Amino acid sequence: MSRIALVDDDRNILTSVSMTLEAEGFEVDTYNDGQAALDAFNVSLPDVAVFDIKMPRMDGMDLLRHVRQISKMPVIFLTSKDDEIDEVLGLRMGADDYVTKPFSQRLLVERIRVLLRRMEAVADDVVGDTEETKIMTRGSLVMDPLRHSVVWKGKDVALTVTEFLLLQVLAQRPGFVKSRDQLMDVAYEDQVYVDDRTIDSHIKRLRKKMRSVDDDFSAIETLYGIGYRYNEER
Repeated sequence: MSRIALVDDDRNILTSVSMTLEAEGFEVDTYNDGQAALDAFNVSLPDVAVFDIKMPRMDGMDLLRHVRQISKMPVIFLTSKDDEIDEVLGLRMGADDYVTKPFSQRLLVERIRVLLRRMEAVADDVVGDTEETKIMTRGSLVMDPLRHSVVWKGKDVALTVTEFLLLQVLAQRPGFVKSRDQLMDVAYEDQVYVDDRTIDSHIKRLRKKMRSVDDDFSAIETLYGIGYRYNEER
């Protein structure tokens, strides 16, 4: 049974999310501030942690900074606002994903499962067995799924789990079009319904992050009314 730590000063979120996770078979520890969580982590680390960014005593950013000194355990950030500065900073500091409040609890569960599967694969040293686990090179793009690493023209790019999955599925077959429905299935699996505009938003943010290291990035092409494709020659 995997153990999940929830750190949030909103008791309603702690209660409702912990009930959902326990119903899914997880063991859950809850903390209402960062310092209390850090004290517990110094004794025993969970398998995955979910941090709110805005908290008293010690916020999520400070908590992550301390955690990264002792562990590489997966961390998902929760935030009450869609703040790209917080997202980029958090990812660069070592967060693995980012969910904006209000959020789907089912989506959070699926993101946790993705991180647990990745941890298990790394622990078992499963390298190169499948398209989903081996290092992929497409022109200037290098992706290492097991280490959640993306490099474009020699520069590291910090992506969320969802952005990574979208880029991976597009780059696996350059030139082939993926519809929004296909991309939704990859990013969210069958258990979560999202509007197709959510995919557009993720692609927009993905392009913005790639252009942060290369102003001329244009490898992801939009086919209006159809979907997206990856063009390796770009």
